[in-house]
Amino acid sequence: MSTMQHDSPANRTVVLAENLRRVYPISTGLLRKPDLLQAVGGVSFAVQAGKTLAVVGESGCGKSTLARMVSLIELPSAGALQIDGVDVVAASAQERHALRQKVQLVFQNPYGSLNPRKRIGQILEAPLEINTTLDAQQRAVKAQAMLALVGLRPEHYDRYPHMFSGGQRQRIAIARALMLNPSLVVADEPVSALDVSIQAQVLNLLVDLQHELGLAYLFISHDLGVVRHIAHDVLVMYLGHTVEHGKKDAIFERPLHPYTQALLASTPGLAGSGAARQRTVLKGELPSPLNPPVGCVFSTRCPHATDQCRAERPVLQKLHGRQLACFEADRLSQQ
Repeated sequence: MSTMQHDSPANRTVVLAENLRRVYPISTGLLRKPDLLQAVGGVSFAVQAGKTLAVVGESGCGKSTLARMVSLIELPSAGALQIDGVDVVAASAQERHALRQKVQLVFQNPYGSLNPRKRIGQILEAPLEINTTLDAQQRAVKAQAMLALVGLRPEHYDRYPHMFSGGQRQRIAIARALMLNPSLVVADEPVSALDVSIQAQVLNLLVDLQHELGLAYLFISHDLGVVRHIAHDVLVMYLGHTVEHGKKDAIFERPLHPYTQALLASTPGLAGSGAARQRTVLKGELPSPLNPPVGCVFSTRCPHATDQCRAERPVLQKLHGRQLACFEADRLSQQ
C-alpha cells in the first residue's frame, strides 16, 4: 500500500478503500440485544486524481453511508480506508483533522446547505478562517478568486443566498468546497434538486474544475443519465454490496448484472444503448438491511435467480473487463 505515495501526479491514488463495512446497532427494547443493520457490507474501490467514480443504486443501497465514511463523518466498522496514503482508521485525531481538509462535500440541496444569514463572502471565507492563518484581506482575495472560478461575478460576494437561483447556489456550494484546496470532492446527488437545463451547466462546471485542478470525485447518484455524463468508473451497489464495478463505457454498453441492466433499462434517454437490449424488470421492494437475503442480496427480485443464488452469496470476480458478483452473469452474457 505504501506504493501509493510513489504514484505520479497524473495517476496518484487519492482514495483507496478495501472491504469497507458500516454496521449500526438498532435498539430492540430494554435489556434486549440490539439488532445489527449492515448499511455497507464490504466495498472496495480506488479513485485517482483527475478521475470520477460514480456510485449508483436505489435509495437505501448504502451510497450515502459510503460517502459519509469517505468524507470522515463516520469511521468504518471494519475494512481499510486510505486518503492520500494516510490510513484513516489508524490516524491520530490531529492527522484526521488534516485529512478532513483534503476531503470536501457538496450536498444535494443547495437551498439548505448555505447559511441564509451569512453573505456569500462570509460563507466562502469561513473554512479559511477556521483552518488557516490567512488574514481578512487574504481570505477575501481568495474567496473572490474562487467566485470567478465557478462562473460568478464580483458583486455576488456581498449578497445573501436567497438572492440566487438554485444553480447559482450550487456553484457557491462548490466554491466553498474548494476553498481549502482538497484532493477529493464527495458529491452526494449534487444536481438532483436542480432543473434539467441547469444540471448540465453544473455538471460541465464540475468537469472543467476537475481538469483544471486535478480533483478526484466520488459522485453519488441514482440518475444514470447524469452518471454517463461525468463518470470515468461506475460502482453499482445493492443492499450495501457491490454487484458490478468497472469502466463507465463497459458498463453502459454491456451491463452484465441483472440489477445493472434493470437500472439502465429504466432510465429515460438510454433507450438506444446496450442496456435497452437487455431489459430486466425489477419487481418488489428492496429487502430490509436488518433481514437481508441469505444468498445473493438481489436474489429476491432477480428473474434469473437459481437455488444456488438463494443459498450462496457470490463474490466479486473479473468478467468481461469489470468486477461482477453474479453466479449467472457468464451464462447470461452469452445470450
